[in-house]
Amino acid sequence: MSAPSIEAPQRVAGPVDEASATRPFSPFERFGLSGRVLDVANWLSVAAAVYVLITAVNVIGTGFSLATGGQAEALFGFATNPVVGLMIGIVATALTQSSSTTTSVTVGLVAGGLPLGVAIPIILGANIGTTLTNTLVSLGMVREKESFRRGFAAATVHDFFNLIAVAIFLPLEIMFSLLERISTSIAGMATGSDGGPVAAVLGGIGSTVKGATKPLAHLIEDALSFIPGSLQGVIMIVVAVGLILMVINFIGRLLKVLLVGKARQVLHAAIGRGPVAGIGSGAAVTIMVQSSSTSTALIVPLAGSGAFTLKQIYPFTLGTNIGTTVTALISAFAFDGAAGEIALTAALAHLLFNVLATLVIFCTPWLRDLPPRGATWLADLAAEKKVYAFAWVLGVFIVIPLALIGISTLF
Repeated sequence: MSAPSIEAPQRVAGPVDEASATRPFSPFERFGLSGRVLDVANWLSVAAAVYVLITAVNVIGTGFSLATGGQAEALFGFATNPVVGLMIGIVATALTQSSSTTTSVTVGLVAGGLPLGVAIPIILGANIGTTLTNTLVSLGMVREKESFRRGFAAATVHDFFNLIAVAIFLPLEIMFSLLERISTSIAGMATGSDGGPVAAVLGGIGSTVKGATKPLAHLIEDALSFIPGSLQGVIMIVVAVGLILMVINFIGRLLKVLLVGKARQVLHAAIGRGPVAGIGSGAAVTIMVQSSSTSTALIVPLAGSGAFTLKQIYPFTLGTNIGTTVTALISAFAFDGAAGEIALTAALAHLLFNVLATLVIFCTPWLRDLPPRGATWLADLAAEKKVYAFAWVLGVFIVIPLALIGISTLF
């Protein structure tokens, strides 16, 4: 089936239309740069930002080791309940509006001693929390009933898929440590002494990156060395998380300038050509712009305008889940040796969860139909009474997670 024409989509009323029509702006344009010189400055800045990202993840690992004194499991005792870990991941991602930040920080914490049994539910929660952004984008269409109905369905199909995926895989993780076992095995083969050429290449990359980021990491650590005891580790984590938030936003901003046009071309060319093309385009666009939030923000207004149907958009959202795992995999290269292996394990758990969830749900007919049915049902309710939309956003992403975390601390 050929891709639908989108050359002249219906105008979507409200702020979403205005935002989508705004040309991405590079901060270097303020200095009078343009053309090829501007492109070079943007790409060099992306490379520098990735360097800072990896360094910050490294600092988190060191800071967490200092802060916990090797007692990370005791410190995170409140989160040993996997449901609480899941809720932490949802809230952290909803507040930062970036699953990449949550997963990158988690990878750093794992390298610093956070148990995988605590980290994996947090990573699963990040998958749910990241869907808040596209749901908020759809609220910009609230003034036009039919556009809002279509846009809200396109946004919440992502919510329903990730909720169902977690409902399937979190119990499997609790009972059998499924993701932990598989990712540990793969990480061991990829980094261990018997891993052959792959292990040698990955080990070399890890050692090179670790060596390259050491000077900046040591500079940050030395700058905070006047702080006594475990408090130094806490401050290191805070500083590093702040750096990660800044650089991920900065990378996303520059990649929008450099690649959003190309990303739109990939999106337009692939959607409507079948589920495999849709999943592939979702992954490709997300890798290109390093943000599942940006990918889904591109597609929701098009759904609202009627350019694409929910059936066409659904596979694309699954691809964004897979594409967003790249940031955590990059972050794992902040470490080498045993720390590098455990960090890679956490990053692979994120990738495996999204790949397996896509295979299990999308390849099972009765499961595959649940997310679009749920999204259509909720969108019909929300189109008639907007309070349902706001109740969904506040309940799923804020109220219920915080309530469960609060209850867990009391008992």
